Amino acid sequence: MKKVSPTTRVYSTDGGRICPGCQRPLAQCVCKTRHPTLKQSGDGVVRLHRETKGRKGKGVTLIQGLELDPQALAQLAKQLKSRCGVGGTVRDDTIEIQSADRDKIKTLLEAAGFNVKLAGG
Repeated sequence: MKKVSPTTRVYSTDGGRICPGCQRPLAQCVCKTRHPTLKQSGDGVVRLHRETKGRKGKGVTLIQGLELDPQALAQLAKQLKSRCGVGGTVRDDTIEIQSADRDKIKTLLEAAGFNVKLAGG
């Protein structure tokens, strides 16, 4: 039987999220200056939700799972609003865009390098 070393491990839930720079758990990262905008929660997937609740039937798109600091999140929201030609806001690490056109937002986020999934109805 082949002996498996710790560096050849394919998947593990032991350490949580792994730093892309030093390959250590984010809590034990030694190169934090390389990725100052990374947060330590989430699974790395940006989810687009469509919601009408409490908005008199008007649809908005909620963008959740972005692992950015508040300034970068506000800058991304500003870019998305201007590219879609709509309004919106940032609330509790979630961007709300006043448009139900999730496909356009998905292509814009994928062009920016995010892993995006459509979630909900």
